Amino acid sequence: MRIAVHGASGFTGRLTVAEVLRRGLTPVLVGRDEDRLRKAAAEAGADGADIRVASLDELTGALRGCDAVINCAGPFTLLGEPVVRAAIAAGAHYVDTTGEQRYIGRVLDGFWEDARRAGVSVVPAMADDGGPGDMIAHLTAARLGVVDEMVVADLRHPAGGSRGTARSMAAVFAEGPLEYEDGAWRTAAPPPDAGPPRASGGPVSLAVPGEPGQAPVSVFALPGVVTVPRHVRARRVRSVIRSEVAAMFSSLTPDVVDAVPETVDPQTRSASRWLMLAEATGPDGRRSRGWVTGSDGYGTTAVIAVEGARRLVADGAPAGTLTPAQAFDPESFLNHLGVTWQVLG
Repeated sequence: MRIAVHGASGFTGRLTVAEVLRRGLTPVLVGRDEDRLRKAAAEAGADGADIRVASLDELTGALRGCDAVINCAGPFTLLGEPVVRAAIAAGAHYVDTTGEQRYIGRVLDGFWEDARRAGVSVVPAMADDGGPGDMIAHLTAARLGVVDEMVVADLRHPAGGSRGTARSMAAVFAEGPLEYEDGAWRTAAPPPDAGPPRASGGPVSLAVPGEPGQAPVSVFALPGVVTVPRHVRARRVRSVIRSEVAAMFSSLTPDVVDAVPETVDPQTRSASRWLMLAEATGPDGRRSRGWVTGSDGYGTTAVIAVEGARRLVADGAPAGTLTPAQAFDPESFLNHLGVTWQVLG
C-alpha cells in the first residue's frame, strides 16, 4: 500500500512518514524542497523512500500510483484545495490533518461530486481535534437520537505548539467561528479586534472530566461545527475551547507566529494531553455527555491520519466527501487509537 505524504518535510509530515513506516506501509514523500524531503526520509529511517518534488500545480503527476494521500501542509486555507484536486485527479483517496473550520466546510461542500465521480473518498480533519471530536459527538448523539443542541469542546490546557499549528490557528482566528442552527451555518461572532468572543447564549464554563470545578470557555472555530451536522440530527451545534487557549490564539500576530519553534520536543509532546468533549441536549431535556482524551496530540494526529488512509484503501468507504464519523466506525476507530473515551447519559 503506497501512501503519499504531502508536506512530508514539515513537523507533522515527518511524524506521519514515520508512522507510515511503523505500520509496514510504503511512504511516498512529496513536497517542494528535495533536500528537506531527503532529510525527512533519513530521519524517519526511510533513506530509500520514493521522493517526489512538485509544486502545487504539478501535484497530480506526483501523486499518480499512490493509493492514498495524507496532506500535512498548512495553512490549509491557503494551500489545501489544490492538493484535494490533485488527489482526486490522480485517483487516490485523501485525508488531511487540518483543524481549520471553514476550509473543512469548503472541502466537504465543494469536492463531493468530483470525488464521487472519481470513485475516491475525501476525508478532511483527521487530526487529534477533528477526528476524535467528530466521532465522540456521533456516539454521544446516538444516546438521544434527535439533538436540540450540541456543544463540542476542546478542553486541552495550553501546551507547546509547532509553528505550523500557530499559522493554522492564526488563520482560523482571523476568519471567525461558525455555528450551526436550523439547517444552516452562520457566523457565530464577527472576527474580534481583541480577545476571544463568547457566543450569545453559549456556555461560559464547562465541567472537565478529571478536574475539579469548571473551566471558563470561549467560542472558537472547531471542526465539529461543520462536520457533526452532516451525520447528527441536531438543531444547533456550537464549539468552544478553554478561554486561556483562545486568548493565546488571539495574540498570534505574524511576528509571534514566526518566532514559534518549528517543532515540539518529544518530552513536551509526551507530557501534554488533549481532550475533546461533546455535550448533547435532546428536545425533551435529556442529556448525554461524551469525551475522549489521550497524550501527545501530534503523535496521535499521525496515527489518526495513517490509520484513516489505511482503512480507506483496505476497507473502503463511500466515494465522495465524508467526515471522520461518516468514513469510519467511530467506536472501532477510537478503540484502535488506544485512547480513553466514555459516553454517559
